[in-house]
This record gives sequence, structure tokens and C-alpha cells, in this order.
Amino acid sequence: MSKTKYSDKAQDKVGKVMHEFKEGKLKSSSGEKVTSRKQAVAIGISEAREKGLKVPKKKKD
Repeated sequence: MSKTKYSDKAQDKVGKVMHEFKEGKLKSSSGEKVTSRKQAVAIGISEAREKGLKVPKKKKD
């Protein structure tokens, strides 16, 4: 059973985004407040990807 591998810096980035989410300060690209935990994680992963950190590729259906 293999787990997906994220770099430590990518994990830190997602952690910081989740902290913002818990404080109620995280906003989506449209400027709306993020209320979904899944959306907050997706934003963190996306930001880590933009910085070029090691994040698994998106799943293809």
C-alpha cells in the first residue's frame, strides 16, 4: 500500500493554508470566504504546485 509523497515544504504550505482556513481568513480566487475543508486543502496543494514544490500529479479520470 503506497502513500502519496509530498515534500516537507509542500506539507508546510498546506499547513499554513489550513491555519488561515481555521482562523476564517482564507479566501478563494473570487474573494469569497472558503468554508469547505476540502477546498482549503486543494488551495494549499495548488499553491505548493505553483511554487514548484514536490506534489503528486493530479488524478486523471
